[in-house]
Amino acid sequence: MALDIFNPKAQPLLGLDISSSSVKLVEIADAGKKAYRVERYAIEPLPRDAVLDGNITNLEAVAEAVKRAWKKMATRTKNVALALPAAAVITKKIVVPAGLRDEELEVQVEAEANQYIPFALDEVNLDFQVAGPAPSSSEEVEVLIAASRKEKVEDRVAVAQSAGLKAVVMDIESFAIQLAFEMIEKQLPGNGVDQSIALVDVGANLMNVTVLRNNQSVYNREQAFGGNNLTQDIQRVFGMSQEEAETAKRNGGLPDNYDAEVLQPFMENLAQEVTRAMQFFFTSTSYNQIDHIVLAGGCAVIPGLDEIVATRTQVNTIVANPFANMSLSNRVKPKQLAMDAPAMLVACGLAMRRFDA
Repeated sequence: MALDIFNPKAQPLLGLDISSSSVKLVEIADAGKKAYRVERYAIEPLPRDAVLDGNITNLEAVAEAVKRAWKKMATRTKNVALALPAAAVITKKIVVPAGLRDEELEVQVEAEANQYIPFALDEVNLDFQVAGPAPSSSEEVEVLIAASRKEKVEDRVAVAQSAGLKAVVMDIESFAIQLAFEMIEKQLPGNGVDQSIALVDVGANLMNVTVLRNNQSVYNREQAFGGNNLTQDIQRVFGMSQEEAETAKRNGGLPDNYDAEVLQPFMENLAQEVTRAMQFFFTSTSYNQIDHIVLAGGCAVIPGLDEIVATRTQVNTIVANPFANMSLSNRVKPKQLAMDAPAMLVACGLAMRRFDA
């Protein structure tokens, strides 16, 4: 099976994001005139440690969660687009002569891939796409190669199959995020053109900071900080188990001093981490300015977080919502989607793959 990152042929298609804390499914339809409509979506929590560092460690539990999410959506569509974490994929740009036939291009790609991939080629899934003319010469083209260990791909395919679905596209999470990010950029002044935009994705364990300029990633950094830090603070201050703390964090019902003693310090720490990430960006690149910060991930919807980050960094800060300019079907509750949207960038980008073909 090829990775099929670059050539999805399936329609319609569900975007299926398997993260460390939940599975997210979304279906987006064409509403005509380059407009989109969110048809339906579902989020199903995962048991602890079912997915660790992007690896599926409990296939059965993940497949069950996918099956529940799919049932909730009440859709007939069974084709899904999935993504691998960036850490599980080796990507490389190569330059080859222009005008090669497909077979010749394949031979060149395999020869090049052999140099860059530390595994035997029969252990990997390989895909490639001609990115465009090479900057150095009009007689050459740039080709983007993506390769991943077969078992990483097969685990995700197996989850889909066990849930009664069919994996037709295997993408990379960072590519899917960039596709969803195009929807967010349109909400910024001047559509974000020629501006440095920091996408801060706060997951359960990690904060991923990507700086994008004209939709190209110019910087990426991961920091060990996430929503679990808040869960641990709740456990410590209120003497709760991890499950109790996680439930209370999501559903409320914590003592009055929660806001001042736990939530505010957590938000301050998060803002500090963003400031640190920006300093790293300035010292390791030639850029000296960030024009906008876009907060994504489950923590992004904490009320007031965007204001604290904006105050700390002195940079305009918004909460990510790739669906903001899309129409919604009557199955989708606008208020709930706005709460869930910041954590759905990967799922949204994957669902958008159906319009790429």
